[in-house]
Amino acid sequence: MKRKHGVLSLMLTALLGAVTGPLAHAHDEKAPIGDAIAQVPLFDAHVHYKQEAWDPFPVETVIELFDRNGVAMALVSSTPDEGTIRLWEFAPNRIVPELRPYHDGVTSSNWTSADGIFEYLKKRMETYPHAGIGEFHIRSEAMWNEPLMRKVIALARERDVPLHIHSGADPVRWVFSVDQDVKVIWAHAGLGERPAAVRALMAEFPNLYADTSLREYEILGNGPDLDPEWKDIILTFQDRLMVGSDTWVNGQWEQYSDIMDSNRRWLAKLPRAVAEKIAYRNAERYFGRKISMEQIGTK
Repeated sequence: MKRKHGVLSLMLTALLGAVTGPLAHAHDEKAPIGDAIAQVPLFDAHVHYKQEAWDPFPVETVIELFDRNGVAMALVSSTPDEGTIRLWEFAPNRIVPELRPYHDGVTSSNWTSADGIFEYLKKRMETYPHAGIGEFHIRSEAMWNEPLMRKVIALARERDVPLHIHSGADPVRWVFSVDQDVKVIWAHAGLGERPAAVRALMAEFPNLYADTSLREYEILGNGPDLDPEWKDIILTFQDRLMVGSDTWVNGQWEQYSDIMDSNRRWLAKLPRAVAEKIAYRNAERYFGRKISMEQIGTK
């Protein structure tokens, strides 16, 4: 059953966008999409529903936040995985679940040395329809556990799902040295890496996708157009980028509307075809899902 609450302002903005800016550029494929970005569904490629969020942000509230911001679907991983499964069971039409290793004392700093971690991942992957493994961290060379990673990569390849990796450039390059054909989503487009390093790694590995969560304001830059280095990355790799929010703490849920608005602001400065790819079409193709504004208000 559809819910209309929270959608009215979005619909009005979309209607105004359809009447104004885009008409002047109807035949200009390079013109920015502008206000019409409000009509475009978003795929949030970096959501966490951690245990700390379950009480203040119950599943109904999370989906209402998605509705309010035109987020048709989201890629969700959680600590523990139960959070992801709660959201998926409540709204299976809106959630693409992925499996994070962290649980019961297994953290972002020790997961590659934890006992039984591969068995945990394998069992959860067999039990639930996870479409990815991650988001997980590789913080240092001490975490480059090749025997474990070879098994994790083999599991991902067997199920044809990506690894969602939070790291700098070197660990991603190391993962591809273990298996050059593995699919990888680079969390935050390598948060902490300079744009030149991001561009170089994306150019080096054609299987490398990236979510741009936590990069919104860097991409927006300080002028009327996007930051020049990021604009070059976005246009060059427009088929391999997705937006995200990274709700890693409750403060991100509290600011969710502002975060997604900042994503729409930089997407608005791109041509329609490019903006739509990054907003949802790349995810649609990558995960084999149909994504549309018709999903807003549904479960």
